[in-house]
Amino acid sequence: MNVKLESSWKAALSEEFSKPYFKELTNFVRHAYQSTTVYPPTGQIFNALDSFPLPQTRVVILGQDPYHGAGQAHGLSFSVPEGIAHPPSLVNIFKELVSDTGKEYPKHGSLTSWASQGVLLLNATLTVEASNAGSHQNKGWELFTDAVIDVISAQCNHVVFMLWGNYAKQKGKRIDRERHLVLTSGHPSPLSANRGLWFGNRHFSQANAFLTSIGRPAIDW
Repeated sequence: MNVKLESSWKAALSEEFSKPYFKELTNFVRHAYQSTTVYPPTGQIFNALDSFPLPQTRVVILGQDPYHGAGQAHGLSFSVPEGIAHPPSLVNIFKELVSDTGKEYPKHGSLTSWASQGVLLLNATLTVEASNAGSHQNKGWELFTDAVIDVISAQCNHVVFMLWGNYAKQKGKRIDRERHLVLTSGHPSPLSANRGLWFGNRHFSQANAFLTSIGRPAIDW
């Protein structure tokens, strides 16, 4: 597995790469890519961490699995490449963005512009078998992404964590809330959103209000 990472992340996470679980995970993932269809493409597995240096982290948005449909996953949680239809969760994210900020509904579903501004779009599990949601859970990825959260929590200050849904909230227990702002809501999936647990959370405007209050640039959502 080609661990292509921006140098500050690679240094901060270097201990993880030598741990037994990561070696087992590497073997599992390598075999999976050789024997079946797995997303995202291998060069994009660590796309979220390779988008900017660790000290530039301003916002963390936690997802669970990569999308498992052809052409959808490209290593950024909730994001799809330009030209790919918007999945239901992303549609609801954009609806809330429009309601919260007054921006126009985005023309494409790529969130690379967010990532380039220090928004870490991190899935708990970084790979998935085609058409088989959750297929790479409990193989070691969760331990690795726990370490990512630990590094951010300990080494950065004043980061906004957006925890959407119960899974993200559980993972968020690792965050030092004295140092960081933690925003929680239901998941943007239709099941949760239609039960009134997503719309109206105003996380985008809250994040920017917090960032500007401490002298950091707002995110251009």
